[in-house]
Amino acid sequence: MKLYQLVLKDIFRRKKRVLYAALGVIIGTMTVVGILTVAASGQARIVNQLEKYGPNMTVTPAISSLDMTLGNLSLGQVTVGENYIPESRVAEIQAIADEEIRKALSNSQIQAVLPGIDNDANIATVAPRLYSTTTVEGMPAMVVGIYPAAEFKVRTWWQVADGKYLEADNEVLLGATAAAVLGLVPGDTLLIRGTDFVVAGVLDETGSADDSQIFMNLEPLQQISGKEGLVSVIDVRALCNACPVEVIAGAVNTAIPGVRAVAVKQVAQTELGMLDRINRLMLALGGVTLFIGAFGVANTMMTSVHERRKDIGIMRAVGSSQNQIIFAFLEEAVIVGLIGGIFGYIFGSALAYVIGPLIFEGTPIVFVPAYLPLSLGVSVAVAVLAAAYPAYRATRIRVADSFRSL
Repeated sequence: MKLYQLVLKDIFRRKKRVLYAALGVIIGTMTVVGILTVAASGQARIVNQLEKYGPNMTVTPAISSLDMTLGNLSLGQVTVGENYIPESRVAEIQAIADEEIRKALSNSQIQAVLPGIDNDANIATVAPRLYSTTTVEGMPAMVVGIYPAAEFKVRTWWQVADGKYLEADNEVLLGATAAAVLGLVPGDTLLIRGTDFVVAGVLDETGSADDSQIFMNLEPLQQISGKEGLVSVIDVRALCNACPVEVIAGAVNTAIPGVRAVAVKQVAQTELGMLDRINRLMLALGGVTLFIGAFGVANTMMTSVHERRKDIGIMRAVGSSQNQIIFAFLEEAVIVGLIGGIFGYIFGSALAYVIGPLIFEGTPIVFVPAYLPLSLGVSVAVAVLAAAYPAYRATRIRVADSFRSL
């Protein structure tokens, strides 16, 4: 009879004790898998939220204020610098952003985020805005000139509640509050700086300043406001979470004079950091559980050594080497680990399914098959390490001592 057959025969003979040994490993592995599964779903939720926050970087004119004094008398502040950015900077910022992204990410990473994108295509979305205050229907209003397609990519939360999205140069798009205050609906005409425009649509309420603004194509606003070739601010949205936004901002500040690029720090990034700290705490708890499970395996194996002194003595008497005895115990530990890994993964996934929605309300829990080999590897490693000392003790049993116990 081969060694593994002896091991399997002994396991079936001592099923309860083996299951008790596996139970500690199952609980520890279940805890780790459950935490990792919930964390993966929670992180995916926060990342999706981060994607909806809009621009990753904002570029504004590099203006500064100087304090004017005469002796000890303050004369107020003077603003130094241009209040607008040349529109030609848009193409330069686009080129810098795409170059830095391609430096930081491999082509496969870019393709994963933007499948089918050409090597020379734009990766980032650059959306300039021109702000102009005027009077519409006898009321003060803020009119914003935009690139409609780019703006819609940056403001991913925008939804057209009525009518259609902005297209033609003679059209405007109204925020929800602006439409209500002005009493306008799609198809109506309004006069802005002496030029008639048709209301194309009305945005759904966003809860931001966009609700009270009027949007039109950038070029016609530049013309009627006398700001040809100028914009007020440029929003940049790198279309991937791994894109080096801070590096892009630094490169823009270095390469383009007269502008100030700032990477936008969103609340979601803080949430990700907090989630990471919670994950580390929970994984530490899972590690403690695995450690306790390892003690259970070691205790069961030590009990097994004492119970099988006669069997070990017979194996030694018929010529079994110390290595064979060690391998017999380690093979049993591997089987315990495999049992713990498989059931730990199943129960851990079920645990995540139960507690995940309680932690991240409304977040669907996605099972991660990649955690199965991780579960098996961790549980087998814990079981083998826990069985190492009992296996060594088994080799120290002398044949004469084992026969005295008969």
